[in-house]
Amino acid sequence: MEITEVKVFPIQEEKLKAFVSVVLDECFMVNDIKVISGRDGYFISMPSRRKKNGKFKDVAHPLNNETRKTMENRILGEYRRVVEGAEDSESEADGAPQPVAEETRVAEAPLAAPENASDRSLDEVAEAHLKDSFWGT
Repeated sequence: MEITEVKVFPIQEEKLKAFVSVVLDECFMVNDIKVISGRDGYFISMPSRRKKNGKFKDVAHPLNNETRKTMENRILGEYRRVVEGAEDSESEADGAPQPVAEETRVAEAPLAAPENASDRSLDEVAEAHLKDSFWGT
């Protein structure tokens, strides 16, 4: 399995930092992966839905730790690239560009979030995310 595309939709919430869509082998898309800021750093949360008993169950998820780590590394790397790219453009305006850490660079050039994506509300990000998904119009 190859992750052939990663799209990051940054948002400004306390713990929820972005929604992410990934394309696997150029033929299967998974939407609604979340980047969460936790006590020990960033992690991803797979798409889930609330059951009748109030608990959440993953709708799609990796079946082993190796696949989960591969997805998490790729998604978090792209998230950092997008966020640091936004910071770099702001810093360059101040005349102080910041280098991107080597481990956050990705081999391909996946689509980045639109300019000023971090200024959008959660509803605006959700709308853009839905538009970009299989279910969008």
